[in-house]
Amino acid sequence: MLSAILKPLLFTFPRRSMTSTASGRMFQLQTDPLTGKSEWVVIEEEDDEDNGLQTTPKALLATTSYLDMLNDSRRNAAYRLAIDRTVTTPSHVLDIGAGTGLLSMMAARAMGISDSSGISSSKGMVTACESYLPMVKLMRKVLRANAMEGKIRLINKRSDELEVGLDIPSRADILVSEILDSELLGEGLIPTLQHAHDKLLVENPQTVPYRATTYGQLVECTYLREMHDLVHGEAEALDGIHLLPSGMPYLLAVKKQQFAMHCNAIKDEIKLLSEPFKVFDFDFWRRPDSFRETDLRIKAKSDGTVHAIISWWLLQLDSEGTTFYSTGPNWIPCPSDVKELKTSFVSSEDWCDHWKQSVWFFPSPGLPVSKDKEVWLHAAHTETSISYDFKTSCNEKEDSNLDLHTPDCQLFLSPERIALYGDSGWRDMMLNAIKNAIHRKVDPLCLVADDSIFLAVAVAHLSKTSQVMPLFPGLGKKGMQYLQKASMDNSYTMDRIEFLRRKELLPSLQGSLQRKIDLFIAEPFYYGNDNVLPWQNLRFWKERPLLDPVVSKDVLIMPCRGLLKACAMYLPDLWKSRCCLKEIEGFDNSVVNTTLGACGGLPVTEDSPFLPYFIWQCGETKILSEVTTVLEFDFSKPTRSCSGKTKVQFRESGICHGFVLWIDYVMDMEKNTVLSTGPDKRNWKQGVKLLNEPVVVGHGDLSSTEIEAFFDPSNGELILRHAFLRNQR
Repeated sequence: MLSAILKPLLFTFPRRSMTSTASGRMFQLQTDPLTGKSEWVVIEEEDDEDNGLQTTPKALLATTSYLDMLNDSRRNAAYRLAIDRTVTTPSHVLDIGAGTGLLSMMAARAMGISDSSGISSSKGMVTACESYLPMVKLMRKVLRANAMEGKIRLINKRSDELEVGLDIPSRADILVSEILDSELLGEGLIPTLQHAHDKLLVENPQTVPYRATTYGQLVECTYLREMHDLVHGEAEALDGIHLLPSGMPYLLAVKKQQFAMHCNAIKDEIKLLSEPFKVFDFDFWRRPDSFRETDLRIKAKSDGTVHAIISWWLLQLDSEGTTFYSTGPNWIPCPSDVKELKTSFVSSEDWCDHWKQSVWFFPSPGLPVSKDKEVWLHAAHTETSISYDFKTSCNEKEDSNLDLHTPDCQLFLSPERIALYGDSGWRDMMLNAIKNAIHRKVDPLCLVADDSIFLAVAVAHLSKTSQVMPLFPGLGKKGMQYLQKASMDNSYTMDRIEFLRRKELLPSLQGSLQRKIDLFIAEPFYYGNDNVLPWQNLRFWKERPLLDPVVSKDVLIMPCRGLLKACAMYLPDLWKSRCCLKEIEGFDNSVVNTTLGACGGLPVTEDSPFLPYFIWQCGETKILSEVTTVLEFDFSKPTRSCSGKTKVQFRESGICHGFVLWIDYVMDMEKNTVLSTGPDKRNWKQGVKLLNEPVVVGHGDLSSTEIEAFFDPSNGELILRHAFLRNQR
């Protein structure tokens, strides 16, 4: 399991063509979530897979979505059909963003290159371009396993670094690519196509895909409103805390962008206010524009309030219009114009995680609509995103950003955090714990050890004599600017707030003999750590002993304990998306399984990684066992290795695909205030450990399992062992 978040840099060096024997090097930024420290690591072409380093392809790729993508059989079949229909004569085929090389091998096979020896322009040629060195190394293994290593030219560069005459002998006749995200444009589709048409492709090339069309639908949904409308949440809370000061309703907001989400999971909570409507066409076969805009007239099908637009795309993979792929939600039927063609339409009935729907939130309070009345929608796209605005008429666009007066102070949070901060139940629980803590202290010095603006505001508001020191490791000075804006509405003055970086904290407090930290608190929440495992949010615990010289002997720590919870679950869709690969459209891909963190059919010595997921978005799910505490973290004591062992009884019969783990935080020991982050809580991700093979449980004598967990705080790794137990006869 990874103990770091890895972010690939956009360049590699040396910046030259790489063959299967050439050496290369790449820098990648690695951040340890338990310390917040970042360092550049070097990825070498010759790295040994078994050297135990965090820079091997397995360490870098095991928690990515590559495996899910390769397990998408609908995608694979659609590309194979389109490539077979497009690559019919010897041609120069360019594959941009080649990944493991699947599309390159399809193109080579379509031209018969796989049956010949070596690369020959007279018989056609395939050039595979892949910029990410760990993936290049994996692709070489796949090509070797399919006897294509010398038949496809693999170049380790970004496509906009390729030069005709230096990297490739001539412009390509055919482009194949899969550089699409859930929104369509986020992976740089437009600039990639622009450069390819300008520098790498012949005039009027053939392309797979041929065209993509984006669609949208107006919806009303309470949960989608909660994910961006903190104004409404605060109005319902009535607890005296004002995260949004008067006149600044968007001081805390989600970014004006589309967010990927499995909308099928909330299908029953969505009210459809319009029919689907077409937004933009993007042709791959011609050079795209960087910016376009359009005005749409949308007829409402019901009365209601528009909280969001759910969008998706339809991919036409071949020029004849015989093969399509849709990322639409499962309530969307095949488009009428596609039906008329009587074509192969691949819908989104099967769950996959690499492509979801996208959600665009409309500002509070949303737009009221009436049945059969029309509304004007303005849509625009840049090189990397699509945005929307309502219009009051065909000529006047509403200004949805009127209240964004202070961009320097505005904080952008994830939709889940906005929903959490507007949740009155969560707020009440946190406020009660804070009240109980500060009542036990006189003029407390409170250290907010994470990025929780809620805790900083709440302590300053509830205790008029407290001194508050937020560390804000992610928010930094921007967090302090926010506290300044929120001070008047929350009845505190900034002379009671002091911001110090952690390295400045010890010298500052040690210089004042009378200043000791009385309250050490965290949610925990770390800005930017949205995709980490639950136990990788324990940075406050790891940093606590470093502050011992300035912490009072009777310091009150909140949360005081953490309970690692677990349950066995039925997760067929998630397991299928992460299971071992065998053949994909006739090509052996089994060599990628260990590197990509697959489950199912692995050697006994191999183990699938922990993965962070919103369980409620993981397709079909069911809890099969009781929820149990596996181990406890005592935050009042220095960090140490933890272990625990427990027996779990199955309460339902079914197929167990893995275990789901999360942390319940004990915020107040006296009143037993426990904050759960389990699978029934939508605003937190849980950790998932998939089994090597699914197991039928709850039938006959298989009624329980024994779980043992080991946590190492030095690297944030959690090891889980299990054994299914049979009843004694």
